[in-house]
Amino acid sequence: MATVAVQSFVSAPLQVPKVTQFKIGICQLKVTTEKSANIFNARSMIQAAAEQGASLILLPEMWNCPYSTDLFAKFAEDFSDIDSAPSLLMLSEVASSLGVTIIGGSIPEKDAGQLYNSCPVFGPNGELKAKHRKIHLFDMGKPLPGEVQFKESDNISAGEKPTVVDTDCGRIGIGICHDIRFPELAMSYSARGAHLVCYPGAFNMSTGATLWELEQRTRAVDNQLYVASCSPSRDSAGSYMIWGHSTVVGPMGEIIATTGHEEAVLIAEIDYAVIQWTRESLPLESQKHNDIYQFVDLLRESPNS
Repeated sequence: MATVAVQSFVSAPLQVPKVTQFKIGICQLKVTTEKSANIFNARSMIQAAAEQGASLILLPEMWNCPYSTDLFAKFAEDFSDIDSAPSLLMLSEVASSLGVTIIGGSIPEKDAGQLYNSCPVFGPNGELKAKHRKIHLFDMGKPLPGEVQFKESDNISAGEKPTVVDTDCGRIGIGICHDIRFPELAMSYSARGAHLVCYPGAFNMSTGATLWELEQRTRAVDNQLYVASCSPSRDSAGSYMIWGHSTVVGPMGEIIATTGHEEAVLIAEIDYAVIQWTRESLPLESQKHNDIYQFVDLLRESPNS
């Protein structure tokens, strides 16, 4: 039987990024059935966020495409050929022209005959710095009252690795929608030295009302870092009604800023010194009992990665 080398869950030191205080812009936009209109709208909202001082900008899950599994293939783009991918090309161009970092929500990605729900990250030079493929696909079991049956894995393939990217605005972990339900992913990002975890998502009305804010605050307070989420607006096209309520949460689980369900640009202040203050005030890392329990990160390459 083959053996797998595993690495104990030892937290990487929290590095001081190039920028420790900045504004984050959350673009809760309305998604339509017209791809070109979605691209134009996203560009306009990114520009509006930058004009209000945001240096890090987050878009929603499936912002170029209605959240409907039968449409993903039609709207999908090839991440290896940005020049022929209008959504990605716009993000690259606007990141470069505005000098901002963009966590590009998610769009359908096509690769080798497979479809993925993928988040691109563009740096202020317009370069594609990272890509996160949604790991945990949303396959509903018995539908909740008033909800339609939904099985993302009928059309989408799952990602196979976590994503942490170093940016001018700190080390950022990426999760997409249902990824937030799994605390192990956020724990791995914290151990890898993330300052912030970004979750583009499109929770429905039932899970949104009961879980959306709760999950964000839990991931933040358990890992003593920032969490930011971005949803499409409720009046977006798609196979179900979306909750909205994009949010920024601080390391103590406090709500820093949030939207309603309508289209909006949300601006919030981030100060990474608060992470250090929180961890010094409540030193959870030193209080863990690795003699009783341990978390294992199968894909982490080194204690500093």
